[in-house]
Amino acid sequence: MGRKPETARADYEAGDPPDHFTEGLRADLLLEQKRSLEQLNAWFEIALNNMVRGLSMFDREQRLIVCNNSYRQIYSLPEELTRPGTPLTEIVSYHLRHESGREQSGEEANFSKWLDDHLVKIAVGSPFSQVQHLRCGRTLLVTYQPLADGGWVDIQEDITEKRRAEERIEWLAHHDALTGVANRFHFRQTFEKALKALPKGQSLALHWIDLDEFKEVNDTYGHPIGDALLKAVAQRLRASIRKSDFLARLGGDEFAIIQTGGGRTEQCERLAKRVLGSIGRTYNILGQPITISASLGIVRAPAHGKTPDELLKNADIALYNVKTAGRRGFEIYRRGCGRHVDAQRRMEADIQAALRREQFELHYQPILSLRTHHVTSCEALLRWQHPRSGLIPPSEFLPLAEKTGAIVDIGRWVLTQACHDVTRWAEELTVTVNLSLLQFESGDLINVVKKALADADLAPSRLELEISEALIERDKGKMRCTLEELHRIGVGITLDNFGKATGSLSSLRSFPFDKVKIDKRLVREMPGRNENAAIVKAVATLADTLGMTSVAEGVETLDELNTVVRAGCNKAQGFYIGRPVPVSELAAVLSECALRHSHAA
Repeated sequence: MGRKPETARADYEAGDPPDHFTEGLRADLLLEQKRSLEQLNAWFEIALNNMVRGLSMFDREQRLIVCNNSYRQIYSLPEELTRPGTPLTEIVSYHLRHESGREQSGEEANFSKWLDDHLVKIAVGSPFSQVQHLRCGRTLLVTYQPLADGGWVDIQEDITEKRRAEERIEWLAHHDALTGVANRFHFRQTFEKALKALPKGQSLALHWIDLDEFKEVNDTYGHPIGDALLKAVAQRLRASIRKSDFLARLGGDEFAIIQTGGGRTEQCERLAKRVLGSIGRTYNILGQPITISASLGIVRAPAHGKTPDELLKNADIALYNVKTAGRRGFEIYRRGCGRHVDAQRRMEADIQAALRREQFELHYQPILSLRTHHVTSCEALLRWQHPRSGLIPPSEFLPLAEKTGAIVDIGRWVLTQACHDVTRWAEELTVTVNLSLLQFESGDLINVVKKALADADLAPSRLELEISEALIERDKGKMRCTLEELHRIGVGITLDNFGKATGSLSSLRSFPFDKVKIDKRLVREMPGRNENAAIVKAVATLADTLGMTSVAEGVETLDELNTVVRAGCNKAQGFYIGRPVPVSELAAVLSECALRHSHAA
C-alpha cells in the first residue's frame, strides 16, 4: 500500500533537500569563486604588467611560468616566447640573436656553463644578484629568489642611469671638470704609484707647468674666455705627450706632466720645448686672438728626490727660478739652488709684513729744469728699512713684490704718502710716482689716485705718474684707457726709461704723455759716443714737437749735464743734480741744489 500524503510531507520536511536544489546552490558558489578568482587574476595581471621592473618565474625544469610586459620589453621578446612553458634556452637564444643580428657560435656552451652555475646558486636557497650589460648600452641588476620546488623568480632593474651617475661621480673625483684631464687628487695617486713601481735603474720626470699671462687674460677678457683658454691649453698638452705619459691640472693655471721613461736630460728638454712651443702658439678663443706663454720646473726621479713631497718641492723651486728670471722658459732642478729660493721666499714673507709694520719709507730725488735752473719736481723712490738687513734697495725687493702681488698695496701706500708729503713743499713743486703693471690690472687705480689726492687736499696738477717703456709692451688695452682718464682729471703722465726697449715710438702718439724720460744708459754714454748724443737730441726734438717735456735720467757728472743741455733736453735728473734722500733731509738738498745750479747759470 502506498504511504499517506501527510507522512510523505513530514519526511520531506525532516530530510535533505532534493538533488536539483543542492546542485544549484553548489553551482552558484562555484560561479562566485570563479568570478572572484578571475577578478583577482585581472588585478594581479594589471599589477604585474604595470611594474617598472621586469619579472619572470621559471620552474625547476627551467620553463617559463609567468612574466610581465617589462620583462618582454627589456629583452625584446616576441609574444610567443612569453607564454607559459617556454624553455629558458629558447628565450636566451632569441635574445642573443636579436642583439647581435646573427647566430652566436660558442654561446650555447657559455649558456650551459652559466646555467650550471645558476642552478647551484638556486639550490643554496638564498637570494642573489647579478649585473647584466646589454649590447644596447643598458645595464640591468637581476635579483634571483629561489623557490622551494627548485624554480625561481627573477626581477630585472634597469640601473643604467644610476650607474652613469655613479661613474660620473667617480670620474669627477679623479678629473678636472673644466678641462677633462686628471685633477690634483688623481695626479697625486698616480705619481705615488709611479714612484713605487719605478724599476731599479730606470727613471721618470715631472714637469710642473705654470701659465704666465693667464691672470691678465682673465682680468682683461673675463672668466668665460679664461675657461675656454684653459680647455684649449689642455688639448694642446694632450697632443704634446705620449700615451704612456700622464697629464693633470693641479688647479688654477697650473698643469703637471709625468713623463715615464724620461729620466735623461735631453728627453726632458725635448718635451719641455715641445710643450712651450705648443702653448705659445696664438689661440682663437671665442673670436679673440690670445697669446700666452708658460714656465716649467722639471725634476727627475730618483735623481732629484725619492718621495713625492721632495720631488714636488724641488719642481716648485725650479719653476720659481724660471719665474724669477723672467718666465717663458724651463729649468731642470739643480741641487743647491733651493737655498737661494728659500731666502727669496723668506723675503717674500717679510715683504707682506713690511707694510703692516711700517718698514717702508720714501726717498725723494730732485728733477732740475735746465732752462730756469730750478728744481721743479721730486721723484718718490721706495726704500725698505729691514729690521735685520738694514736699508734694502728696490731692485732687490720690487720684483718679489710684483710676483706676490704685494705691489698693489705697496703702490697704494706710496701714492697716499707722496701726496701727503708734497703738500709741505713749495707750491711750484710736483711729485712723481712710479706705477706697476699690477696696479693697472687691479682695476681700481683711478679710484686710488682720486682718494690719495682728496685725502691730501692736493691739486691733481701737482701729481705726476710714471710708467716704464717695458710696461707698454705688456699692455693688453687697459693701461691706455686708465691713463687717459687720469690725464683728464689733471694728473701728469710720464714715460720712463725711453730708449731702453724697442717699439715705443708709436706709444708717444697713442698714450697721453706729458713728459718723456730718456734712459740713463743713453745719457751716460753720450760724452764718448756721438751716435748716443744724436739719439738723445732726436728724442728731445721729437718730444718738443709733440708738446712734451724731455728729461735726461742718470746725469752723474758736469760733462753729462752739459751734453744733455746741448742736446736740447728740458730737464735732468741724477746724482749730479741731487741724490735721493728721506723727506726729512729734502729741504737741505733742495737748497744746496738751488745754490749750486743758480751759480752755474
